[in-house]
Amino acid sequence: MLKANRPLPACFLPLCDKANFMTIQQIADKLVAYCRNSQWEQAQRELYADDVISIEPEASSVFEKETKGLPAIIEKGHKFDDLVETMHSIRVTDPIVADHTFACVLEMDATMKAHGRTAMKELCIYTVKDGKIVKEEFVM
Repeated sequence: MLKANRPLPACFLPLCDKANFMTIQQIADKLVAYCRNSQWEQAQRELYADDVISIEPEASSVFEKETKGLPAIIEKGHKFDDLVETMHSIRVTDPIVADHTFACVLEMDATMKAHGRTAMKELCIYTVKDGKIVKEEFVM
């Protein structure tokens, strides 16, 4: 019988030492479930660190390239919601987990107030530290 002489990958380890810890896989699965139900703010309040950083593909007239801090990221979500006239569909793939990072693809079909109907597809990459998401990055 072979014995493992190396530690388990981080995705199999608890991310904090509390009795109700979540693994990175559980955090990833929970975030995806919230996103599939458009529960963005609930996901952020529960799963994000207070000093979380959000990185967009590029700066725009509406959003900065980088947003820092949970309150600012929640406000950014409200700003996005205000731009949407109708959300027709949201699709989020199952997460792929690697060490302290996970990723999923987010697809939205929405009618935007200023631009009409549009399809958006982006890769969402999340970094987890001490049981909380500390960075989200969106790549198109």
